[in-house]
Amino acid sequence: MTGRPDRPASHGAGQPFDADTVRAVCGHMNADHADDSLLICRTLGGCPDATRARATGLDADGMDFAVAVAGIEVPVRIPFARRISERAEIRQEVVRMYEQACDALGVPPRSAERNSRSRQGLK
Repeated sequence: MTGRPDRPASHGAGQPFDADTVRAVCGHMNADHADDSLLICRTLGGCPDATRARATGLDADGMDFAVAVAGIEVPVRIPFARRISERAEIRQEVVRMYEQACDALGVPPRSAERNSRSRQGLK
């Protein structure tokens, strides 16, 4: 698992996103993309046996999740491919992670049209 106990979720110098943005993005992910979060955490987060994942935070370097594995919730951090500083970049990175997770499992990602309609909370 990629959780980092030495670095609390969404804290630290260089946090470009305010609490309202983090709350909105996590709320959107948890309400509209829980299955995507689980797919990301199973593949990119090193938790293939996870049964549930919920977004708990994010910062310029990655996104934090709470993942249920064997009935125990554990923290998982998924790093972004690059440091980000703009809200629109969050959506790009989450889509990249989702597509990378799909590729790792050999499953086709959802259509771009459906993704663009459902990503309104990440803008």
